[in-house]
Amino acid sequence: MKTWKVEAVILAIGMLLLGLMIRNGINDFKDKDRVVSVKGLAEMEVLANKVIWPLAYKDLGDDPAILYINMAKKNKAIVDFLKAHGITEGEISIVPPEILDMKAERYSSTPSSYRYNATSVITVTSNNVDRIRKLMSEQAELLKQGIAITGGDYRYNTVYEFTELNKIKPQMIEEATKNARAAGEKFAKDSESTLGKIKNASQGQFTISDRDANTPYIKSIRVVTTVNYFLKN
Repeated sequence: MKTWKVEAVILAIGMLLLGLMIRNGINDFKDKDRVVSVKGLAEMEVLANKVIWPLAYKDLGDDPAILYINMAKKNKAIVDFLKAHGITEGEISIVPPEILDMKAERYSSTPSSYRYNATSVITVTSNNVDRIRKLMSEQAELLKQGIAITGGDYRYNTVYEFTELNKIKPQMIEEATKNARAAGEKFAKDSESTLGKIKNASQGQFTISDRDANTPYIKSIRVVTTVNYFLKN
């Protein structure tokens, strides 16, 4: 009579191997559920490579024709001043003056001895930031010609920009990802685990801001990357 001993041993071994495989599969499944989410920050300071410099001044008068002639002379004086200091024609733009009729202004609480209040703006747009910054300190020369550049009006603030973000993006993303991994490894070590592969990641928005109010030509750029890692026992 056949005892089936050999078959039983083979079946037992098979069941044992199957159990081990199931257990390992369950452990692997559990490990996949263990995820740590970390953030990596990258920051960089850069110099602005573009400047928009509005030179605004006001003029008063009662006769529009005379006011126009005076403003045309002042505009020419400003343009001559800029060109004498290396600013090109293509970097200079002049917009039509903004003229306010004081007698027609309902909401003016301050009486004016002149009927017309005109504002003229000449804007310099340049990639030579250093030259423009130097020229700003020399604009007092215009006072000798009776031209007082308006200050303190937010509409005519000088604007500095950085336009080469795409050149530094890869470097900053790499740094942010490295910082995220370092944070993940620290977390894994503290939890007596091992950091696994990346489950998914997302790149935050790049932000560009002035370093501070006194140096708007120095820009602070930052990005935060969020990375989710698997954890292993």
